[in-house]
Amino acid sequence: GFLPLQGHVVRNWKVRWFVLLQDKLLYYKIEGGKKEPSPKGRILLDGCTITCPCLEYENRPLLIKLKTKTNTDYFLECCSREERDSWALDITGAIHAGHPVQVQELHRMKNSFKLLENISLHDIVERMYDSSTGIKLTRNLDQGNRYKETFTGSALVDWLISNSFAVSRFEAVTLASMLMDENFIRPVGVRSTEATRSSDPSEKFLDDSTALYMFAESSKKTTSSKEEVHFNISELSGKIVKQGFLVKQGHKRKNWKVRKFVLRADPAFLHYYDPTKEENKPVGGFSLRGCLVSALEDNGVPAGVKGNVQGNLFKIITKNDIHYYIQASSKAERVQWIEAIKPLT
Repeated sequence: GFLPLQGHVVRNWKVRWFVLLQDKLLYYKIEGGKKEPSPKGRILLDGCTITCPCLEYENRPLLIKLKTKTNTDYFLECCSREERDSWALDITGAIHAGHPVQVQELHRMKNSFKLLENISLHDIVERMYDSSTGIKLTRNLDQGNRYKETFTGSALVDWLISNSFAVSRFEAVTLASMLMDENFIRPVGVRSTEATRSSDPSEKFLDDSTALYMFAESSKKTTSSKEEVHFNISELSGKIVKQGFLVKQGHKRKNWKVRKFVLRADPAFLHYYDPTKEENKPVGGFSLRGCLVSALEDNGVPAGVKGNVQGNLFKIITKNDIHYYIQASSKAERVQWIEAIKPLT
């Protein structure tokens, strides 16, 4: 699948097509909408160590770090927490492929529950407040309101794991729920506040990148003015239905670029982002109301499509008759995207 990778010489980010084998991770360059036949590089997994979650980059919370036995660091970014954890589990399995006991232990730990003994919630909160190693506080928008000094549910789970307060995400969610029950942190915004009304204690704290929390002593929300918001708040406030990396043809130059697509409902919009950029702002998007979406046959290049494309194409036509040509990584993924988009048109 597609993953942004940080360069070693020039520390910029490039999207590459990754293929995981038993003993190595290959990555390919995409040119003209098609994967090049020879790999651009390879990461040998023998003796590798993996760090996930990796919190070395504040603006990139979904990183996986691989350190080879020659001490070369590779940073790979995923588009969602679920994708990151899936890649990390598969890569870890490949690293320990010759040690089946370690693989079994990895899967057991993933679903186990054992909180560390003698955990002091006060100590955890003090660590969270630390200016250098504590949890990063950011401004966030939710339903038209701007909140200062907040963090997301998934960010807190990542922080608890990376600081060894929990082994699995299940343990971290349980620990975060305890912090909320003891009034160290509190929910803000619609997603996290509504979850607290759940009758199931395990669902009151959300391991979610759209659920906002803050320290209980932090200042209350302030409503933002329209001038402060560069993008339409309403179209970015919908529930995320699906997200992932797809290849999109440009409107002017007709070249192909990998973009991170985010599909939202209520209201129904499809936005796309440049995964190589630091700022998490859409570079484009459109309303799905009145759109037509359909798969394109792989035998030959359809009219309107430029370049030697890989295949698995589909097309979205907006109600303003703007045509978007998009490539999925497989036929199955193309079907998934079309089925997710159609009900929202």
